[in-house]
Amino acid sequence: MKNLYETHLHTVEASACGRVSGSDYIDFMKNKGFQGMIVTDHFFNGNSCVPRDLSWDKRVRQYMSGYRKALEAAEGKDFDVLFGVEYCFEGDEYLIYGVDGRWLLQNDDILGCSREEVYRRVHEEGGIMVQAHPYRDRYYLSEIILAGEITDAVEIYNAANPDNENALGYQYAKELDVPVTAGSDLHFFHENALGGMLLPHRISDIGEYVSMVMNREGIPVKVKDGEATPVRELPELIEPVESPTLPVRIYHGQD
Repeated sequence: MKNLYETHLHTVEASACGRVSGSDYIDFMKNKGFQGMIVTDHFFNGNSCVPRDLSWDKRVRQYMSGYRKALEAAEGKDFDVLFGVEYCFEGDEYLIYGVDGRWLLQNDDILGCSREEVYRRVHEEGGIMVQAHPYRDRYYLSEIILAGEITDAVEIYNAANPDNENALGYQYAKELDVPVTAGSDLHFFHENALGGMLLPHRISDIGEYVSMVMNREGIPVKVKDGEATPVRELPELIEPVESPTLPVRIYHGQD
């Protein structure tokens, strides 16, 4: 499992659903065979625990604190920690890779922007938007929104989702003909399956990950019992057996 990276992870410092401090993930991930991880806490328009009454710069500082604690804890442990964002619109969520704290501070009006405007700004920064768990069914969702126009890649394996939802995501990515990713959507320590990306070489900069995704150089994998199996080799993760459980709405641009 050389060069295995977690791409979807939440910390207690910024995500209301997170149960683990960024500083406590390092040994756990190393023991699971990972070379690094990308911290993707829920942004302010998602399941965030960052108080809304703070100034923008203080909100950004707290938002990034889980990542920074993880980065500090990884020093001297031969483990890479990178930064990402999980951004929500109307229940459709996107993993944004390639932006940083400076970008967040500069875009203090981002919460009022359309999907297209967020996408434009992310791309201007050299980043990408990956639709996370596109066919997720949860009690707080009333529909599935697919916005192919702002989707650079699709997360086809999310370890926190049922197999059929992942398989529907795999087929959606094929229809769009876009790159694919996998991640654990990790919120706490557990012994269930994880997800990740096997990369051709070790990375130290999120821009390298962006390039690998867009060049289709990484391999999405399911990680279980010390083995990383490519998603494409697991029929239950690529061949849906049921239709989506929520109504599907195709987003066609701003209303």
